[in-house]
Order: sequence, then C-alpha cells, then structure tokens
Amino acid sequence: MPDVQLRGAEVDGLTLHYVAEGRGPAVVLVHGLGGFAESWRHNIGALARVATVFSVDLPGFGRSAKPPARYRLADSARALHGFLQVMGVGRAAIVGHSLGGAVALTYALTHPARVERLALIGALVPGTSYRPSLPYRIAATHVLGELLALCACAPMYRAAIARCFHAPVAEEVDYLVREGYAERTSPEAKAAYLATLRDIRREIVDHAPDYRRALASLEPPVLLIHGKQDRVVAPAYCAEAADVLPRTRVHWIDACGHFPQIEHASAVNGWLTELLVGRHASRNS
Repeated sequence: MPDVQLRGAEVDGLTLHYVAEGRGPAVVLVHGLGGFAESWRHNIGALARVATVFSVDLPGFGRSAKPPARYRLADSARALHGFLQVMGVGRAAIVGHSLGGAVALTYALTHPARVERLALIGALVPGTSYRPSLPYRIAATHVLGELLALCACAPMYRAAIARCFHAPVAEEVDYLVREGYAERTSPEAKAAYLATLRDIRREIVDHAPDYRRALASLEPPVLLIHGKQDRVVAPAYCAEAADVLPRTRVHWIDACGHFPQIEHASAVNGWLTELLVGRHASRNS
C-alpha cells in the first residue's frame, strides 16, 4: 500500500496514500466523506481487468497527510491533479462516490483535458438544490462540532455508517469502521473532517449558481448511479443533476442506500466496465 509525495504549488510535499492494480487506461476512484482508498475493495479487482485502477485517499482522510489547512473542493481537486501528474497519468476516467463525486466534477471543470469519462455514485453534485442535513449542520457548527468529535467512538461510527445502507451487513459496516482506525480517528483526522464539513457546506451553498452554470458546459460523458433508498443524498438530487449535466445516463438501483458500489457491487462493476470500454449505459435504466 504505497504513498506518494506531491510536488509543486499549494500541494508541494503533501503525502497521499493510494492503492493501484491492473493494466490499461487509467481510472481513479475517489471516496466520499470519511471514506478511504480501500473502501473500494469490491470494485478495484473487477475494474483492474480492463484498466489501471488508482484508488486514492484524499488529503485529510485515510492514511494520507492531514495538515491544518483548507479542505475545499478546489483543494481536493488540486491534490488529485498533483497525484495524476506524479503517477504520469495524462487522461483518466474518474469515479467519485458521495463527496468524491463533487471532487471529481470540480476536477473535470478545472482540468477538462484530463478527464475522459465520469461516473458519480451516490454523488453530492454541487449546483443542485442539495443542502446539508440537520445532523451535518450540527456537526459543522464551531465548538459543538469539536465537542462531538471528542465523544466520537467506534460504536458511534458504526451506527452512522449502518444508517447509510439500505440493509446493513455487519461485516461491511465493521470493515468501514475498523480499517485504518487509528489513522482515521486521530486528532488530526478529526480536525480535517470538521474543516471539510465546514468548507464544503459554505461552498455548496454560496457557489451553487456558479457550479450550476459550469456543469451545463461539462464535456465528458457522465454516468450517474444512485440508490433509490439513499438517505444521505436523496434520489431527487440525482434526478436534478441528470437534468443539469449535458451528457448523462442514470442507473437507479432498488433496495440500495448510499453505497451502491458495496451493496450492489456486481451490477455497479458491470456498468463501470461498460463506461470504461466506451459503451455508455442507456438512460434512466
């Protein structure tokens, strides 16, 4: 499980952890809020049959560096760009889950020549009418967020993650809690998490009109995959995103919550493989 140190500008010296497997065109997997590279464990092997797969820990998450810094979408997109440069990747397909979808879209808007295709899974799409939920807003509140972080423990994480599934599987929930637990729950990690909550909240609210205008000009084809029972990013926001994005196809999954790539890995892997080899999925299936 290697690490890489980025070079240049704002990301100089930043260390990112990643997983790589396979040969072929590059595909980059970008996790969501609180996620990490290995959370794509049900997808990496399948995609590696047709592509070189990179699954990366964003700054502030997993085993990547967690400096005291801003954690805006643009900051994550810059880190993703630095990662691809160091890895020698000129163009890639980007797959983003949840918050990782917002990072993938931001990267595609700021580096359009670098993105060949996009897949957004249970994605938070900036520019839609999405607004943070009440628990999100409470956690993002100064002082209160710090107090909640002090009280956070494995049972609390387990309960929060289980709620994201339509039908929680204990093995999957336990893995998402225990993998890299020490690094992901350190004081630095909690500070980065809170900074991300606060920066993203401001960004998706204050800059929603700017994102909406920009998304209408997005060039790469986009595949949206969304669970019909997603309680984190409601399906209505995915439908709204499909109307805004110009070259979009949607796969809806029944009996599925916020983790389609885990809850229905086989179907998701098939759709992603089709996207990667150039056969775009049919609309609204």
